[in-house]
Amino acid sequence: MNLKTEITKLHYTKEPKGVLFNLLKFCSVFYGLGSGFKNFLYDKKILKPKKVNAYVISVGNFTTGGVGKTPVVAEIARYFVDKGERVCIISRGYGGKLDNKKVNVISDGINLFYKADIAGDEPYWLAVNLNMCAVLTCSNRAKAAKYAIKELGVTKIILDDGFQHRKLHRDLNIVLVDSEKMFGNENLLPAGPLREGPEGFKRVDKLVIVSKNTDHTRAEKLAKIMEKKQKVKTLTAKVEPDYIYNIISGEHLEKGAEITALSAIGQPEQFYAFLKDYKIKNTITFDDHHQYTTDDIKNIEGNIVTTEKDAVKLALLGNPNIYALKLKTVLDVEELCYTDNNKAAG
Repeated sequence: MNLKTEITKLHYTKEPKGVLFNLLKFCSVFYGLGSGFKNFLYDKKILKPKKVNAYVISVGNFTTGGVGKTPVVAEIARYFVDKGERVCIISRGYGGKLDNKKVNVISDGINLFYKADIAGDEPYWLAVNLNMCAVLTCSNRAKAAKYAIKELGVTKIILDDGFQHRKLHRDLNIVLVDSEKMFGNENLLPAGPLREGPEGFKRVDKLVIVSKNTDHTRAEKLAKIMEKKQKVKTLTAKVEPDYIYNIISGEHLEKGAEITALSAIGQPEQFYAFLKDYKIKNTITFDDHHQYTTDDIKNIEGNIVTTEKDAVKLALLGNPNIYALKLKTVLDVEELCYTDNNKAAG
């Protein structure tokens, strides 16, 4: 087990202990000072976010790791595309190989310009799965937003993982919370998964409890509790397994088939739980955003089942036995994007 995996395990241990945790806890003090000071400057309007001539929606979270932003971002994008809006998703492009100090056009909504290993798995997946929606990557979201408006005629901008990026003004702040993991051990980075303290709730317009399960009772109860406690409208996003398909032929894999489950995502255990209707002979887990090589899969016999985010990178290796799990997301996007000043954000 490598250091990153060990730290992630501590993040989601209820009462972590040990030398490593104590060291991380000490470091968290300095992280908290930096994060708190930045938020103080923005809260007191000493620093001011840049406004652009488009409606900006941020989809983010308080914690690191896979909360489920990508499918929610996709649902919001589809909703506005269907309404006739010119939509652009802006991502930092983590895990890709592009120079993110520049504005990189992964897709203009029609043409796809980069492969998964260059663009990053999440931006590539969004670009492939969304029609008529531009996808850009850049560490400077304001710079990317201005480009999208000027060059692509965008009217709606969705920031993928944008809650802590306060340099760009947003009209709607949506924050996601994992129904199972919640806030982990409730410590700030690096001792815990929190990117900022509870004062961040003051900036939240809508909360979404993401349920990556087949029983959504817990998520529905948590939504009611969080709405009452935080005094912010709270919804549930129900992410469920749909079917498994071959990434080359599109053929569906029948339930009960023997598989090797493979993933490189933030919270792999939830993905493996979705495969309960199949005979899992082995699970292989890599670090989040891992760049696959042929050596990673050359000794695996039979069917390999992975996530769609992993599949876009594994497809480059040409193995005909790779399958991906298709998920479906049930979410009231109109209610999510409704605001008092601007019904359904437009």
